[in-house]
Amino acid sequence: MALADILKSIFPEGHTLKEKGGLVFGEGKRLQGSAVHILGVTNDTPLGIEDTAALAARVLGIARETGDAPILFVIDSNSQRMSRHDELLGLSEYLSHLAKALRLAEIHGHRSIGLLYGHTAAGAFIATALAAGVLIGLPGANPEVMDLPSVSRVTKLSIDVLKEKAKTNPVFAPGLDYLALTGAVHRIWDPAQPLAPQFESVLAEPVSDVDVRPQAGLERGGRPQARHIVDQVLAEAGRHA
Repeated sequence: MALADILKSIFPEGHTLKEKGGLVFGEGKRLQGSAVHILGVTNDTPLGIEDTAALAARVLGIARETGDAPILFVIDSNSQRMSRHDELLGLSEYLSHLAKALRLAEIHGHRSIGLLYGHTAAGAFIATALAAGVLIGLPGANPEVMDLPSVSRVTKLSIDVLKEKAKTNPVFAPGLDYLALTGAVHRIWDPAQPLAPQFESVLAEPVSDVDVRPQAGLERGGRPQARHIVDQVLAEAGRHA
């Protein structure tokens, strides 16, 4: 599903969008008329320091604004840009800065909804999709924290063994459905239906004070060992209630 079609379905009341160098910035109008900030990465663009800094600057600008207009962060990226230039200038710190900027915007009342409609991988995935308050996926999206050949090199397990393990533990496999099982993806939208009501449904959900992803992964069977994490999170929430 092309980004233009996605945004037209989410914002039937209209939207504006500017694209420059694989980054997009704009604004959409919700069904009841209020604004939504749109930004993100498109065309399978790898995130370098300039891109990451530009996105973080926009998020910080939103965090300074009054009101509570949410952020729709659309994602079709490659991994972080693998260049000597980016590594020497500390790309990992830039990615961390972007993730923290999204969290700051949340603290200031601007909910962030990541919308994964294409590819994403590695650090770029973590600093955008996984850093958003809620992550939504569309069928056909192809996320991977680490591709199987890389996982194989790190774990010294064959790809066939990893594929077999993925049947009982989704952590071993890339892909939208597996990430939904772990709780990382909150929902997978139905593109055959209008996206605006599905978007409004997400915004209507109460904001949790705790990370609900371990609980979702436990309930969906994708994180069977997450019980102690869930208990710890709930206990911590109880102490601060």
